[in-house]
Amino acid sequence: MAYKTFAAIDIGSYELGMKIFEISSRKGLKEIDYIRHRIELGTDSYFSGKISFERVDELCRLLREFTAIMEGYKVDAYKAYGTSAIRETENTLILLDQIRMRTGIQIDILTNSEQRFLDYKSVASKGERFREIIDQGTAIVDIGGGSIQISLFDNDTLVTTQNIRPGVLRMREELGKIQYQSKHLRDIAYELVDDQLLNFKRMFMEGRNIKNIVLVDDYMSLILNNEKVAASVQGTIEADAYRQFSDSLNQKSSMQMAEDLGIPEENASLLQLSAIVVRRILDLLDAKQIWAPGVSLCDGIAYEYAEENQLMKTTHNFEEDILASARNVNHRYMGSIERIQSREENALMLFDTTRKINGLSKRDRLLLQIACILSESGKYISLSNVGDSSYSIIMATEVIGLSHIEREIVANVVKYMYQPFEYYKILNNRTSLEQDVYLRIAKLTAIMRLADSLNISNRNKRKTIKTTLHDNGLLIQVQTAEEYTLEYGQFDAKASFFEEVFNVKPYMKWKKGNK
Repeated sequence: MAYKTFAAIDIGSYELGMKIFEISSRKGLKEIDYIRHRIELGTDSYFSGKISFERVDELCRLLREFTAIMEGYKVDAYKAYGTSAIRETENTLILLDQIRMRTGIQIDILTNSEQRFLDYKSVASKGERFREIIDQGTAIVDIGGGSIQISLFDNDTLVTTQNIRPGVLRMREELGKIQYQSKHLRDIAYELVDDQLLNFKRMFMEGRNIKNIVLVDDYMSLILNNEKVAASVQGTIEADAYRQFSDSLNQKSSMQMAEDLGIPEENASLLQLSAIVVRRILDLLDAKQIWAPGVSLCDGIAYEYAEENQLMKTTHNFEEDILASARNVNHRYMGSIERIQSREENALMLFDTTRKINGLSKRDRLLLQIACILSESGKYISLSNVGDSSYSIIMATEVIGLSHIEREIVANVVKYMYQPFEYYKILNNRTSLEQDVYLRIAKLTAIMRLADSLNISNRNKRKTIKTTLHDNGLLIQVQTAEEYTLEYGQFDAKASFFEEVFNVKPYMKWKKGNK
């Protein structure tokens, strides 16, 4: 077959959407249908903790209709994801089981960082235009119902990504609790987001020049892609033109907006709040233009499916974005770049050498690399309790593209690099880690400790290291002109956990001489 037909389903906080794509190596992603239904799951979830029976019934009815549509298109595969509205319900597992039993659709729940990473990939699906934009100072502003994500790029590198609350649905519900005149809406909305936005600017914007804002949302993007409405060209609008458009919206009632823009009146309130948020971010970042590519989470879902199944060529290295995000966290907590780089090189070399016996995946290699990068973050808080401090920092810090479980794996690997390893019976009393996740933590910790043992003094001694896996053990050959007595003398003690985990004894040969 020259192409595959794929369905991407997004169960959002205020809308249910499904896109049908044809995916081919020659044409990439081709959208052939887009079905959307407004259903405000977040209104229930965010404010009562549960989704009402009536909305669950409506959701299941709509998903059954989606199933019929997929059958009509003869889709080869689908992916259905739930975001914050389902993620934040008190009975998520029960709800997902009900939906699966009643509709046959399996829904996976995205963490915030996974969701925003897919939204980012949806922008990447625009190809050359995406690459041109992020090569300059750019902020991707992803506006959802529950929260807003701002990701800064400079020279094709992710600088930071931060989550800000409230999103437009939460904001609308908060505004519904107070009385105000419509002419004051913008000022009140600014007050709801300014504390976090101003802190974001203070912490991350110093010395940065942001030229572009890339807007990802469900309402404003559609308007900006209508040239007759917003004076934009291919979804791009200059800053001053956007300010004028935003001012005009602020003077209209919901009914007037709906009539002038050709949208349902029920969408007008969220559109207006989205426009206000974009205006505030535009002013604070002093950006010169806005690009609204008109993509949704569904585009990112399809892009990732095509990428993972090698159905089309992708040029952007998304793993580098994840690593860049981790390196910026390390920079924030003042970790030593040289020590971390040495630890990272050693750990990856050991991982690759032991690939036949470690049973770990390419994704685990990435998690090991991130653990190395974040391995000194806890020193910012405590020099005597680095393990626990690092664990707390990592678990409280969003690294774009990592799931909660993956972040917990990284946090534990860093923790147990410094502290005695806790076995499953003990660890299971405090956490709900599955056994396979626990084993991944144990294996990565063993590799991490062995890598760290090669530079115990943290003086970054110039050395050449070669590793070889033999039937009788793992040989590590070190050649250095500098004193290596400390590392050599303590190697066996540091390597014992590796031997326990892999049943392979590491041994070192040290040769003194020039590198």
